[in-house]
Amino acid sequence: MPDSSPTPAMTDAALQRRRLTGAATQLGTEVSINFGSSLAGLVIPVVGSFVVVAVRQLVMLVAVLPFYRPKRAELTWSRLWPALALGVVLAVMNIAFYESVHLLGLGIAATIEFLGPLAIALATSRRLLDVGCAVAAGLGVVLLIGPGASDASAVDPWGVALALTAAATWALYIVLTRRVAVGLPGLEGLTVASIVSLVLLVPFAVATFDPAAFDWGVVLLLLGVGVLSSALPYSLDTFILRRISPRLYSIITSFGPVIAAIFGWLVLSETFTLVEVLAIAIVCGAAGTAIATQRERPKSDLEQTAEGMA
Repeated sequence: MPDSSPTPAMTDAALQRRRLTGAATQLGTEVSINFGSSLAGLVIPVVGSFVVVAVRQLVMLVAVLPFYRPKRAELTWSRLWPALALGVVLAVMNIAFYESVHLLGLGIAATIEFLGPLAIALATSRRLLDVGCAVAAGLGVVLLIGPGASDASAVDPWGVALALTAAATWALYIVLTRRVAVGLPGLEGLTVASIVSLVLLVPFAVATFDPAAFDWGVVLLLLGVGVLSSALPYSLDTFILRRISPRLYSIITSFGPVIAAIFGWLVLSETFTLVEVLAIAIVCGAAGTAIATQRERPKSDLEQTAEGMA
């Protein structure tokens, strides 16, 4: 009777397919997030950022709450406070980013915002190469918002401040998400954070709500933002991270500003000078180089077995 057990070559091929599937899905989520952000850029001038972010959080809750409802018995203060803090950060991050998109355009806002996760990636490094990458990224942003990039009057200082706020809060979001994941399993912590964020945003959304501005086209755009920018990518993150390493995940994420610029051009009719294109490429290149050259910790036999079962 022939042996039907998988050969090592078959196992390696299966793992490779799994990694490719995870990487392709992660690239798809980057497209989804930035397409959603471009739709937000269309609808923000009509209904305002607070309404857009509130609807986005509501869609997120509808998508995850039935599956990741926190258990009240587990909501001790030590587990709950990081999720509450994450909710505040989530509200500030999204409002700051969408307002910066409104004032600067999607391509520029997304590139500046990316300094947040890049700073986290470089914070614990002592390598000279990473220092060079940090300097290059800073140079890219200076080129992006400096007078040589475009008409100086088009670069709104308040928009830049908001984009930098979004970058700082994105860095906080990463730190708090790690803390929340330890205390609350799955997406339960994110569910609590989304509730907090929605509660904070609703009063502002109600205050800026204009019923005359709404029609079915606006409603569909708002739902599209919620699904594409929150519900879909967050739901797929667990699937992705079980198939690719955090480093590969970060490398793919580093191309987010380029994808954002493409959708800014396609959907929002944004135009970029040669200097702006170069600046975006420098920031993405610096991020990709810093992350790709990091050394990964060797996996234990248990971790390799778990990866094969995922």
